Amino acid sequence: MRCLSCAMICREMLDTTQSEAAPPPPKDEPRGCLFALSQPPLMIFLAVIGCLILMAALHDLLLL
Repeated sequence: MRCLSCAMICREMLDTTQSEAAPPPPKDEPRGCLFALSQPPLMIFLAVIGCLILMAALHDLLLL
């Protein structure tokens, strides 16, 4: 004998019709971290900070 609750679960799992309460698909996909890193002002800022750190490291290694 089959369990009635198992049969109900299986029927619900096989039902692929759309319900009316389903949320609409998103219009715009959220943009992630790689999009933010590709922006020119941020890249310029990171390049300046990197150069300052490099200059400080070279100053410590070569002049002190």
